[in-house]
Amino acid sequence: MFIGHYGVALAAKKGAPKTSLGALVLAAQFLDVLWPIFILGGLEQVTISPGITRATPLNFVFYPYSHSLLAACFWGLVIGGIYFFRSRAKTAAWVVGACVVSHWVLDLIVHRPDLPLAPGLETRIGLGLWNSYPATIVIEVGLLLGGFLIYMRTTRARDLVGSIGLYAFILFLLAAWLGAIFGPPPPSVKALAVTSLSIWITIAWAAWVDAHRELRKEA
Repeated sequence: MFIGHYGVALAAKKGAPKTSLGALVLAAQFLDVLWPIFILGGLEQVTISPGITRATPLNFVFYPYSHSLLAACFWGLVIGGIYFFRSRAKTAAWVVGACVVSHWVLDLIVHRPDLPLAPGLETRIGLGLWNSYPATIVIEVGLLLGGFLIYMRTTRARDLVGSIGLYAFILFLLAAWLGAIFGPPPPSVKALAVTSLSIWITIAWAAWVDAHRELRKEA
């Protein structure tokens, strides 16, 4: 799952209206923020195996510290706790923490059975939606557009950055995702991990756009 996580972050703005969209994107993508760092550090392992699924050539060999269910819950508590410590906003902190855990839930839908439940456990699960291009596209695009509509009903633009910047953000996500699933496989694991660090661009972009929008009165 890639753009679907952004859909969750966009929709979460309704539950935590005073929270920056950048913080919500960071939460929803936090496991993927950790993953390339752990790959580069040798803590986790991935191989590039074209054909292993239709939508991605990545074989997630070992990644329990970033993508196990137990790790997702742990990181959710950590990030939600940090947010509460800084803001004292209990409801928003729960929303932020839930966004972190939602990453594993959405990955469960698309991954083949490679998602661990906890470090040290051999059991791995996944529903394998990545084996179908049509199903992958419907779910991913549906989540992104659903979250986008909720975000649009919750906020409104204060200036051109808040409007054009938001549409450009959505189009950028779609283009990057389509390039990933239909383009050639990464040349190497290191190149994959380094490229994956560009996720920080989307976090900064989301925060920038959100700062140029305001809550609708009815929201």
